[in-house]
Amino acid sequence: QVYLAESGGGSVQAGGSLTVSCVASAASTSIFSGLCMAWFRQAPGKEREGVAVINSGGNTIYADSMKDRFTISRDNGKNSLYLQMNSLKPEDSAMYYCAADHTMYCTTVWRRGRVGFDYWGQGTQVTVSS
Repeated sequence: QVYLAESGGGSVQAGGSLTVSCVASAASTSIFSGLCMAWFRQAPGKEREGVAVINSGGNTIYADSMKDRFTISRDNGKNSLYLQMNSLKPEDSAMYYCAADHTMYCTTVWRRGRVGFDYWGQGTQVTVSS
């Protein structure tokens, strides 16, 4: 079992930056380092959508609309996942969720969307004002 806890959300003006974090507990460093980790987001009335994913080797995939502004990273020594968000827009306002899965096939899991991930955090709210 892996428990995920997000933090770092808040309110920011359009054009600003914010970094959200996710810490995995009940997982040893060796287990965390092997996890496929991702960020999803969900705005009110909309489907949960994938933002970015990072595999155990540090390879990343981004949703097209975010790849030039967002950066996903991980620190295996701290069991932590990060999402740095720059040039934020009001449409980036959403609950941001951390997700994880025990898989070697991170790209395959990512393509399945939210159903591909077994572990989820409670989310952290990001609000971007115009």
